Amino acid sequence: MTMTAILFPGQGSQEQGMGRDAAESRAEALELWKLAETESGLPLREIYWDGEAGDMADTRALQPALTVTNLTLWLAAKDKLSPSATAGHSLGEFASLAAAGVLSPEDAVRAVVLRGRLMAEAGGEGHGMAAVVKLPQAAVESIVADAAAATGRELRIANYNSPAQFVISGEKEALDHASEAVKAAKGRAIALAVSGAFHSPLIQEAADEFAAFLGALRWNAPAFPVYHNATALPEPDPASILGVMQRQMTSSVLWIQTLQALYGAGVRRFVEVGPKGVLAKLLSPNLKDSGEDWTGQGAGSLEQIEAL
Repeated sequence: MTMTAILFPGQGSQEQGMGRDAAESRAEALELWKLAETESGLPLREIYWDGEAGDMADTRALQPALTVTNLTLWLAAKDKLSPSATAGHSLGEFASLAAAGVLSPEDAVRAVVLRGRLMAEAGGEGHGMAAVVKLPQAAVESIVADAAAATGRELRIANYNSPAQFVISGEKEALDHASEAVKAAKGRAIALAVSGAFHSPLIQEAADEFAAFLGALRWNAPAFPVYHNATALPEPDPASILGVMQRQMTSSVLWIQTLQALYGAGVRRFVEVGPKGVLAKLLSPNLKDSGEDWTGQGAGSLEQIEAL
C-alpha cells in the first residue's frame, strides 16, 4: 500500500470563501467555526466568506480561521485517507496535531487563537521578514550570517520552503543589509507585510506565554507520526511533542527537510488538506532530486475531497 502524508498549509494560504462548503453541509464543521469566533471574539465567517483581502490578512483572525478550514476539510476527508504521517507548515502544524489525535480539534483552535493574538502583539519597531528567492540555500545562509555579523543585529532564516525559496526574519538594519547582498548576488528579496520577526528569538516573550498555555493542554500519543517544523522529525510521545511545540514559534520552519524526511521514510503520496494548494506547488522543487515515484494532490474543497 502506498504510504500517504497529509500536509496542512499555514499563513498565506487564505482565500475568500475558504471552508464555507464544509461548514454549510456538516454540523461539526460549523461548530468549530462558532468555537473559533467565540474564543477570538471576531466574526470569522463574515471576514473570510464575504470580507476583503486586507481583513483576511490580520493574523488574529487568520490563524483561527485557517486552522478551522484545515480541520473541517480533514474531518470531511479522513475516511477516504489512511495517513502514514502528517506535517503542517508553521501554523498548519496545529492542524496536523489535531489530525493525529495529539490535540483535540477544540484545543487546537484555542491554541491558535492565542498564538494569533500573541504574534500580532509581538511586533517590535524595526522588526520584519523578507522572502528570498532565486538563490541556493548555501548562499542565503552565508548572506544572513554576514549581515548579522556586520550589523550586530538579529537575523536568521525563518522558513526553508524550497531549495530556491527562503524567508529571513530579524531586525531591519540586518534585513536591509541582507537584501542588498541578495540583490548583488542576482536574487530577489521581497519585504513581507507582517507585524514582527516571526520564527526568531525576537518574539521570545510571546513564545514563553504560549509555551505556558500549551503546557496546560492535554497531549496524547499520535495515531500516526507528526513531522515537526523545528526538527523535521516525528516525536514518539506526548511529552516530547509538547517540548518541540513549546519552541515552535521561535524555531525555523524546516519544510525542505520535512518533505525530504517524509520521502525518506517511504511516503510516496502527498495530499494537501487546505485551501489554495500552496504546499502542493512546493513538492516538485523539494523532491526533484529524490525520484519520480511520488504523487501530490490538493483537497481544498468538498468537491476535491470527493475526487480523492
